[in-house]
Amino acid sequence: MAVQQETKAVALALPHGISVLPQEVLAYLEQFKRITLWFNNDVRSWDAAKRFGKKLNEKRCYIIRPKDNRPQPFQALKQGLNLSQILQSAHALGHKSILSFRALRQDVFSELLHVTEVAGVKWKRFTQMNKLLKGHRPGELTVFTGPTGSGKTTFMSEYSLDLAMQGVSTLWGSFEIRNVRLAKMMLTQFAQKSFGEYLSEFDHWADKFENLPIYFMNFYGQEDLKKVIDTMSHAVYVHDIQHVIIDNLQFMMGMDTHMDRFWKQDLVVSAFRKFASVNNCHVTLVMHPRKEKDSDMLQNASIFGGVKASQEADNILILQDRRLTSQRGKKFLQVTKNRFDGEIGIMPIEFDHDTLCYSKKKLKDSKKHVGKEPGKDHVEFSEEITGEQTFQIADPEESM
Repeated sequence: MAVQQETKAVALALPHGISVLPQEVLAYLEQFKRITLWFNNDVRSWDAAKRFGKKLNEKRCYIIRPKDNRPQPFQALKQGLNLSQILQSAHALGHKSILSFRALRQDVFSELLHVTEVAGVKWKRFTQMNKLLKGHRPGELTVFTGPTGSGKTTFMSEYSLDLAMQGVSTLWGSFEIRNVRLAKMMLTQFAQKSFGEYLSEFDHWADKFENLPIYFMNFYGQEDLKKVIDTMSHAVYVHDIQHVIIDNLQFMMGMDTHMDRFWKQDLVVSAFRKFASVNNCHVTLVMHPRKEKDSDMLQNASIFGGVKASQEADNILILQDRRLTSQRGKKFLQVTKNRFDGEIGIMPIEFDHDTLCYSKKKLKDSKKHVGKEPGKDHVEFSEEITGEQTFQIADPEESM
């Protein structure tokens, strides 16, 4: 611990790096009036700083952005720099209501410097999505719709699983199907094999699946919005959730004869939009479309309710099912809104009944399949956090 060694400040190391700030650490940190975050100079670290700042109280959080004369702690120690002076140069993490360009300048430069990271986490199973949406970014709202029975939940299950396998902490709110059924589907997609035939391998794959950062809200059917938001807020605080899926919005709302349904839906959408922005957490809303002719393609205007959902959304994804109108019809995913860079288009998909996957099919004889196991794709975090009245997040090689 470079900071502790040089400055005698209190230091704290976290085993999982910047992906999570364990709940048991929070109580210990309550005694400190000032917490300094000493980060690597990349977008992922800055997002973690803002996320941790909200948990630790931004008023007592300060940050050091590494520069040539303020490298990471271990490098600063090797160069003979005065770590105490560097700590004194930390800036308050909290923000004011009105900002000047000076306050934004470093963030603008960081986004220009780290274009790929700013675009978000890339999909590995759905590589075409990377060409359309560029990546999965925190703080955004995605609306996903498609015909009833077209496979929205099944697709969203694998879509979110892909991200979770790369370390994106995920919270599922399944109001239409029960969690046991959803978990069984996700496990099958994770293993990419039917457990009806390979039940003896259940424990092997279940052990791997348990290591994924996936959590489930214990709700089913209609639920009070405030209770759902409180649960999401708690999950962000305790588990550092980065992606929340609500499936689906209409089931969560239920039937309420005391309030105009469209007006109520607008209020619910606004609440989720605010949650995503305030908590820097990506929220995906699965929504039913209006009743349309089978021969008509769904559009943004096809989303059930008023225009609020399409206006608030950063991204709109539509699962189009042309099998309803043609024997040779296919399914495809259509991106009809992309606020990040405006790119829209379609991604052909094909469903495999054995693996419940929309990504590439496995070889029909899975015993002959040669390749990387899905469980091998897990991301391991080995970055380090130290704390003093100071924290530091360092690269793994810096911590050696």
